[in-house]
Amino acid sequence: MATDLTRIREKARKEPELVFTSLYHHISDVDNLRTCYDTLEARKATGVDGVTKAEYGKNLEENLRDLSARLKRMGYRPGPKRRSYIPKAGSAKGRPLGISNFEDKIVEAATKRTLEPIYEAVFEDSSYGYRPDCSPHKCVDELGRTIQQKKIGHIVEADIKSFFDEVNQEWMVTFLRHRIGDERVIRLIIRMLKSGIMEDGLVRATEEGTPQGSILSPLLSNIYLHYVLDLWFSRRVHRQCRGEACYYRFADDFLACFQHKEDAERFRQELGDRLAKFGLQLAEDKTHCIEFGRFAREDARKRGKKPAEFTFLGFTHYCGKTKEGYFKVKRRTSRAKLGQSLRKFEDWAKKVRPVLSKGEMIRQARTRVVGHLRYYAITDNSERCGYYVYRTTRILFKWLNRKSQRKAYNWEDFPQVLAWAKWPTPSIHKDLNPCRRAEAY
Repeated sequence: MATDLTRIREKARKEPELVFTSLYHHISDVDNLRTCYDTLEARKATGVDGVTKAEYGKNLEENLRDLSARLKRMGYRPGPKRRSYIPKAGSAKGRPLGISNFEDKIVEAATKRTLEPIYEAVFEDSSYGYRPDCSPHKCVDELGRTIQQKKIGHIVEADIKSFFDEVNQEWMVTFLRHRIGDERVIRLIIRMLKSGIMEDGLVRATEEGTPQGSILSPLLSNIYLHYVLDLWFSRRVHRQCRGEACYYRFADDFLACFQHKEDAERFRQELGDRLAKFGLQLAEDKTHCIEFGRFAREDARKRGKKPAEFTFLGFTHYCGKTKEGYFKVKRRTSRAKLGQSLRKFEDWAKKVRPVLSKGEMIRQARTRVVGHLRYYAITDNSERCGYYVYRTTRILFKWLNRKSQRKAYNWEDFPQVLAWAKWPTPSIHKDLNPCRRAEAY
């Protein structure tokens, strides 16, 4: 199976206009389904049927053969997804997720594993979200070095309103047919998109959108925005610009950089119409055209204002200086993300206080802090990371001492406890210095 997928990847790379007409047998292949079963995490949330990986694996070979047979005769029908919500800044209800049944996750993974090599061969370099060898850090690093080293003076930061809920499924199928000529694959994906959502015991049909939480959803969203935004920018917008122009997208978060103000304003004006054509809506209140770059600080000060800032992938980007006084793109944890992280940490500490022992609570707290620092501990962000470590230390101290009426620790002894737990310090985890040369990356 791995050899077959390698052939697909090579063929897609060598023939970027090729339409693949025989793919479905890869998805329904028992070996492919077994590989996808092995890669799925056992501790993930269960779907509507409540079946876990362990339960499905009790009769694994029989279940996989039955699933493969249903797929081959087009008798497989995905079940509705269970609606769940995770915290989201600025939303009281939270971000909606759709949790698939375990068997549906296997099919989603098999479909993604088959289609991903085809699209990886044609995706633009400007797309970074949920792709092999791509990450938010790589996207932020490339963006910083572009602003630092090129003639960038204006940034358009944009936001698509409820993207995953508003994806037009008819356009999605149209885009898929550019590369997928196997109608059985198309029918399978349509069934997945229209499988429905179960919330409060009721199943609601899904005529629009691709639910977040689905294994296949990131690939489908990248395909959709590849045709809606990525190709449009590289083949039309960029060619119309008088000066330099660059574009960066991570899933549905994107921004564009321009040398000249008129190019930036034209892109901003055309963007809404471009999205509306494909059933998407621009969040006008979150879409801005700002002056940003090596001359922005001086120009802003001449007008008696502070230089503009923008937020992308959880970091606030601002105009700074090196020790020698030269322009430098700097970043810090955005105020919203920092506050959200601290609230989540306190809510967790409050919840586990009566359940976990003191030692286990400290170990799990350390894991949470380390996870935060692995993402946010980048060049020039030591102050915000130091504040996060300080605040989480205070929160942990507070809730450990509320485990009983008698205080467990005092401030004089607590540093020894932190040393025992190897409590993290806010040292740089990712070097994202935009002043280094591109070839050093």
